[in-house]
Amino acid sequence: MVYTGSTLARLEQPEDGLAKMRDGLKMCQRAGAVLNRSLYLYCLAKEYVNTEPKEGLVVVAEAQDVIEQTGERFYEAELLRIKGELLLKLGLNGGDTLKEAEDCFLKAIEVARRQEAKSWELRATMSLSRLWHRLGKVNDAHCALSNIYGWFTEGFNTGDLREARATLEALL
Repeated sequence: MVYTGSTLARLEQPEDGLAKMRDGLKMCQRAGAVLNRSLYLYCLAKEYVNTEPKEGLVVVAEAQDVIEQTGERFYEAELLRIKGELLLKLGLNGGDTLKEAEDCFLKAIEVARRQEAKSWELRATMSLSRLWHRLGKVNDAHCALSNIYGWFTEGFNTGDLREARATLEALL
């Protein structure tokens, strides 16, 4: 149900999709299922970025609690990145919020590196680079993103690498 809801949300049926995702999470909770809960919460939080950022932060906090309780850290870097994106949506120009979002992106990069998760590192670095670009740190943004982008030797037609290439071009 969570994946079906996520698909519906991406097909421009956000209300139906979010409702199905929440229902799926409730069913898992009632059944006592713990495995992959952080993944399902990540999926829900990701959908909240463009619809309900405050609710998304609540979901991220729940997912972080699950990670601490279970040790299931596969989506930890992505959750930190999503938290940063949610914070940016809420505090579009607020200095404290921008700093908190930057810290989330930096921590996401750190976690991804520790896990040797290059795709998560790329996504977090893209988020950080976009923020740094907004803050006028164009050289830092370009350097950080070009370093991780240069690590990849294949897969340049994937969405993440296409987005990274476009972001790098925008930073020139």
